[in-house]
Amino acid sequence: MKLWLDGGLQDAASARVSVFDHGLTVGDGIFETVKAVDGRTFALTRHLDRLARSARGLGLPEPDLDEVRRACAAVVEANPMPLGRLRITYTGGHGPLGSDRGDRGPTLVVALGESTRRPDSTAAVTVPWTRNERGALTGLKTTSYAENVVALARAHEHGATEALFPNTAGLLCEGTGSNVFVVLDGEIHTPPLASGCLAGITRALTVEWTGAKETDLPLDVLERADEIFLTSTLRDVQAVHRVDTRELPGAPGPVTAKAMRIFQERAGDDLDP
Repeated sequence: MKLWLDGGLQDAASARVSVFDHGLTVGDGIFETVKAVDGRTFALTRHLDRLARSARGLGLPEPDLDEVRRACAAVVEANPMPLGRLRITYTGGHGPLGSDRGDRGPTLVVALGESTRRPDSTAAVTVPWTRNERGALTGLKTTSYAENVVALARAHEHGATEALFPNTAGLLCEGTGSNVFVVLDGEIHTPPLASGCLAGITRALTVEWTGAKETDLPLDVLERADEIFLTSTLRDVQAVHRVDTRELPGAPGPVTAKAMRIFQERAGDDLDP
């Protein structure tokens, strides 16, 4: 397995990042996950645009997106596989053991791991913790992911693959690594970015391609929605057949099934929409 580090390809077994890297010591970093299918990346331009936005939001130096593109192409070519999770990680680099940054420049790592196609439906749980829609990291895809690790572990304990958060106002926000959509009276709704959710790439494409509405939704909408589905880079559009103890028989329902079909067709027509 080959990955990109320090400007070129390296063997994964011998590649090393400093133990003083700010991404390790204080979570000072950002990342993107890109789907790679048979050696081709999907929506890479949108992911790189968000990487740059996250860097600006965190106060990191602007990433060299041409280098990131070269790194992605090199890693995908060096590691052929049918379906892969391409991970771009960009951190504050070598720094002191505190919140102040060092001056040696950022670290860029691009790596690829094999993945499998998700099932058409899954289970989710709600968690008692909240997303802070007014926080310094709101809307940024950072490596400060510990609360997602805790919430996802809770989901796994309950036989689910995703945990859903409210925000501090009690409104439905997002999952640990996904955006959430609900179907009400035949219409698709998803929380707006003002809720504190991440501006998901798959979320944006789903909104564009299905006409979904961005709507403030109370958390209890999950108890009465006709259908529920999740979107993310590797889920694409995935139906939810259970939330907590509520079963949604027949998932994916007709609206979700249509959204799944639309996404698959449109994504197949354009690899960089």
